[in-house]
Amino acid sequence: MAERVDPLILKDIKQFGLSDWNACYHCGNCTASCPLTEQGFLFPRKDIRLMQMGLKNNLEQHVEPWLCYYCGDCSKTCPRDANPGEIMMSLRRYLTSMYDWTGLSKKLYTSKVWEFGAIIVLALSVLVLWLWKTTPPTAGTQGVNIEQWASVKTIHKGDWIMAGILVFFLVSNIINMYYKIIIKDKSLKISFTTYITEFWSLIWHFGSQSKLSKCETKYYWGAHWFLMSGYVLLFGMIVFLLPWFQDYNVNQWPIQRILGYYATIGLFVGIVYFTYNRITKAEEHSKHSHVTDWTFLVLLFFTTLSGILLHYFRMTGAASAWYYTYLIHLMVLVPMLMIEVPFSKWSHLAYRPFAIYFSKIKQASVSKVTV
Repeated sequence: MAERVDPLILKDIKQFGLSDWNACYHCGNCTASCPLTEQGFLFPRKDIRLMQMGLKNNLEQHVEPWLCYYCGDCSKTCPRDANPGEIMMSLRRYLTSMYDWTGLSKKLYTSKVWEFGAIIVLALSVLVLWLWKTTPPTAGTQGVNIEQWASVKTIHKGDWIMAGILVFFLVSNIINMYYKIIIKDKSLKISFTTYITEFWSLIWHFGSQSKLSKCETKYYWGAHWFLMSGYVLLFGMIVFLLPWFQDYNVNQWPIQRILGYYATIGLFVGIVYFTYNRITKAEEHSKHSHVTDWTFLVLLFFTTLSGILLHYFRMTGAASAWYYTYLIHLMVLVPMLMIEVPFSKWSHLAYRPFAIYFSKIKQASVSKVTV
């Protein structure tokens, strides 16, 4: 049965940053110039065509927008200045909202009131819990007596609750993504073995971001990987290993401290690189910024800065400064994680490697049918 055309899809995608979609006249130059295009996945041209034709369900089944890392070559060489790279970015935002069964992602992406309102509500919730559950600490022989502030077990329990909420929403959205891309495609005949043999691609591309290295600007890959690895490392230690991460002598250099420094430097380098590029518009991938791009960078900057100050105040035994800085830190960190991880920018970190995994499954399925 032929798919029914959705005449409102372009109006919907425009809310996610799409600009002059009609400028594209399908010369194919973007596909030809893209270093990441491969057999069977011809982007950006293919997705632009589906979008223009109003084939919503077909578009939702495609992994191509996630295979794009926005090198910018397509936008540089477009004879019509249609900016196909930014169109693909808009499609990623749109698809993120399509995977999200709660509808929150669409509201956060398309409404400043919802985005900033959610940040304020979550920050105030942290403030209320803070005033209710914590006590100002004093200085000790190893910096600040953190146990006087709040039990590490209590804080760790709170971390686990927050992590559980994040995992629930993100995993359920990924399952919805799998349903749209794989299950709804009735042409696919996939064996269980294929899922196993291709799983390595998910792990590899999540950890290496190797496709990004094919872009002409190599330091773009380096900055992206440094930021990603620092974030994942710090997130893992704080959420899952807080007692171990927090329990060290500030006068020594245990592994926790070294890993924390690496993660902080990674975050800071990434923030500086991407902020500089968005301000100067020096790179093609930074010439067009959605409001959520800036919200993400601002939240990440203040999370990192307050984290650096926390470490300094703990080392110097400045208990009062540490106490109030930690409050500010959590009032920024919690909204960033609760919004960005399952519903916005950080979710792309999960969707992209899963999309590559699904693309490998599709390729393997087609190959078996051909043979």
